[in-house]
Amino acid sequence: MSAKFIFITGGVVSSLGKGLASAALAALLQARGYKVRLRKLDPYLNVDPGTMSPYQHGECYVTDDGAETDLDLGHYERFTGVPARQSDNVTTGRIYSDVIAKERRGDYLGGTVQVIPHVTDAIQEFIGSDLTDEDFVLCEIGGTVGDIEGLPFLEAIRQFGNNQGRDRSCYIHCTLLPYVRAAGELKTKPTQHSVKELLSVGIQPDVLLCRSERDIPAGERRKIALFCNVRESCVIPALDVDTIYDVPSTYHREGLDVEVLRHFRMLEDAADEAVDLSRWREITSRVRAPEGTVTIAVVGKYTNLLDAYKSLNEALAHGGIANRVKVELRWMESELFETEDPIHHLEGVNGILVPGGFGERGAGGKIEACRFARERDIPYFGICFGMQMAVIESARNLAGIREASSTEFGETKEPIVGLLTEWQRGNVMEKRSVADDKGGTMRLGAYPCVMDPESRVAAIYGSRNISERHRHRYEVNVGYRERLEETGLHFTGMSPDGILPEIVERKDHPWFVGVQFHPELKSKPFDPHPLFESFIAAAVKQSRLV
Repeated sequence: MSAKFIFITGGVVSSLGKGLASAALAALLQARGYKVRLRKLDPYLNVDPGTMSPYQHGECYVTDDGAETDLDLGHYERFTGVPARQSDNVTTGRIYSDVIAKERRGDYLGGTVQVIPHVTDAIQEFIGSDLTDEDFVLCEIGGTVGDIEGLPFLEAIRQFGNNQGRDRSCYIHCTLLPYVRAAGELKTKPTQHSVKELLSVGIQPDVLLCRSERDIPAGERRKIALFCNVRESCVIPALDVDTIYDVPSTYHREGLDVEVLRHFRMLEDAADEAVDLSRWREITSRVRAPEGTVTIAVVGKYTNLLDAYKSLNEALAHGGIANRVKVELRWMESELFETEDPIHHLEGVNGILVPGGFGERGAGGKIEACRFARERDIPYFGICFGMQMAVIESARNLAGIREASSTEFGETKEPIVGLLTEWQRGNVMEKRSVADDKGGTMRLGAYPCVMDPESRVAAIYGSRNISERHRHRYEVNVGYRERLEETGLHFTGMSPDGILPEIVERKDHPWFVGVQFHPELKSKPFDPHPLFESFIAAAVKQSRLV
């Protein structure tokens, strides 16, 4: 194992941007020609975030191999283009499950099973597993230094770094410099205490990323360096930026990548001309100088916490970057449309998007949003649950199936959408039932789709065969296909066996597409997903008609 390991921790408060910092540093190393891999270690007891409410933990990001992971893995993929895997996210719950399973099998030979060494060994095994020829492995530790649940992970990375040696391991600590308005100055004491907390578990940070809303004076940087036992050049300001895609360039200007390479005694590779940030400069220039603006209404049920739609938000922005326009988002609670006419809220928007979700709450409002878009020729994009609601809307209002519904909402005489009980994954038949555990039992990960060659979506993709990531438990009932297609809603994408509807579209509409998968999970700023690029292009065209 020749890779070098970089561990990113956080202190003082949560939400300091460790995930973005990890992704940006990986992008900088990648821009220098290195091969990178990113991992997230989460201290919570859930085995994965799959059963957690988005209000608890934000978006659940899904990988090609079907892992339900932390949303930071989405940042990793968007910034580096390196597909995340099951082996790139682990939680306390998964670690303990593995340790207890080994104990039950008798793998510990009758010994007493303890946090040290058994749990910490399991964490270290995860850190070094499933690697090939990576030059750098970046591991972000979730939570905040000082949290009780994070102690085993900190001990594990301490041991790991000790075993690897300083030439193979580096510790970056992300901390906060709050500005006290009454005193008119930045305060370094929280950072000093955070580093002291980290030192108490045996970890001396090599680099400090100091989040601040104000410039950090040279005197304050010297003070931090003195009291935290790092070189002054290793105190890296992490100031707020107007777009997250400027973070790699900003960190490069502040010397983050140079200091990391200096730590690993790789200064011969640290020359400024060795890093190519041209694609990041192009992205930020398009973000800052758009040639127009379009307004997209996102009608969902978790709109009070935008982290629940993190990948969706970014994918829409990528569509704007591709079309050189700014995408303004109006986040709307779908329940609003169950009591009020959508026209009061959707009048003047250039596109309507209904994202994924679970449960009956707000479903009626999403159906009304679908109807509004269909009747008024406004570009419509339905994702997962949004596709299902578009199908139910057409069944109720065009096909005359007034009781059309989903079994997710309870028993129904017209199960337009029903529980998915079996499906093909490669050469294996997956089977599920209502009585199964909730965690990890959905249709998860990448599955192939075959499209009608004459369809709009085939033209958008430029291909008839695609692979997209799924995360759902219910499926549109293909038995209703003929009646629905008579209304103009065509099933233009199907699973290879022709059983599972993957894409629907209206050919009598400027742009009306519903997909069962989650295309937002594969969109990147330098490689926007074709569906989002096309959707925003349709919104641009619609804006010129208003």
